[in-house]
Amino acid sequence: MNWNALKYQLKAVRRDKLCILTFLLPIAVGLALNLLSDLNLSSAAEPSFGILQDDLAPEAAAWLQKHGAVTAYDTLGSLEAAVREPSTQTIGVLSDGSGIRAIRAGDEMTRTAVTADLLPRLYADRGLMARYEVTRLPSAADSDMMKHLLIVITMVTAMFMGCTFNAMNIISEKEDGILSINQVLPLTKARYTLQKLTVGFLGGTISAAVTALICMRLTVGQLVPLLLLILLSAFIAALSGLFIAGFSESLMMGIMYIKLVMILFLAPPILFYLLLPAGGALRALTYLLPSSATFYGLMKLLNGSGSLGNELAVLAAHCAVWFLLYECVSLGRRKSLT
Repeated sequence: MNWNALKYQLKAVRRDKLCILTFLLPIAVGLALNLLSDLNLSSAAEPSFGILQDDLAPEAAAWLQKHGAVTAYDTLGSLEAAVREPSTQTIGVLSDGSGIRAIRAGDEMTRTAVTADLLPRLYADRGLMARYEVTRLPSAADSDMMKHLLIVITMVTAMFMGCTFNAMNIISEKEDGILSINQVLPLTKARYTLQKLTVGFLGGTISAAVTALICMRLTVGQLVPLLLLILLSAFIAALSGLFIAGFSESLMMGIMYIKLVMILFLAPPILFYLLLPAGGALRALTYLLPSSATFYGLMKLLNGSGSLGNELAVLAAHCAVWFLLYECVSLGRRKSLT
């Protein structure tokens, strides 16, 4: 390892604003998640009702307040404006003789539309509820799941820092002509690859580790699996940056590839986790995407469910396969140039 060359690469980080942003943004988001750790995200699912002043019977207004947030409006026009506002998802409720009727804009979410359509019938049958004992279960699990998803997305973004730096750094060297100078210097291809991997790997590891310290609360026994998960994932991210740099002929093309790979790293694992049953054959196939193993492993740590043996084994296999593939591609390019 050429430590002077490594020091030069570390200095290059300070000049790369995109790299600095990628490094600091997950840490900032982790701080925000930590500050908002007591926020009950399940309150966003609470129905919102709009009524007219002195229109509903006190019994009807009290019944609505038991089932959601109620806002009173002075005029029918202001109530209709609130119902048409897409950001509020408000259901308008008016008196209809001895019952109630609901008004809605027509472009609500499915949950809001179904609630509005069933509301008059539910109110008419409210007397039947008195025959049964109703127990409301706490929604902490749903709230925790949302927070865990945000934490995992932030962690995967932090690990992606190595990909961004390696790709942008090598592409910049191509455009500045530094890559041509490196080819005539006494610098072997293996040492050059190790030098680039080290910088990106260290950046992704440090960013993910700091983010984990801020927004994750783990036991002592979970620290080693977390560290191994971060190390393997950061290595794959740094290696993907070398692939992007090798296939990018310009800075704009490199940025486009980085965005595509980042979407591939983040979006599919979220859908796989939410839609595919754990332990199924389809879930097993998703391990072909390395970030899926990272995503599942982090969720296991946060939920305290199961060991990370499978995830760590899959990530180690990905590291070996993708590194060998990179070496084969590099060897093929060198042969084509000679």
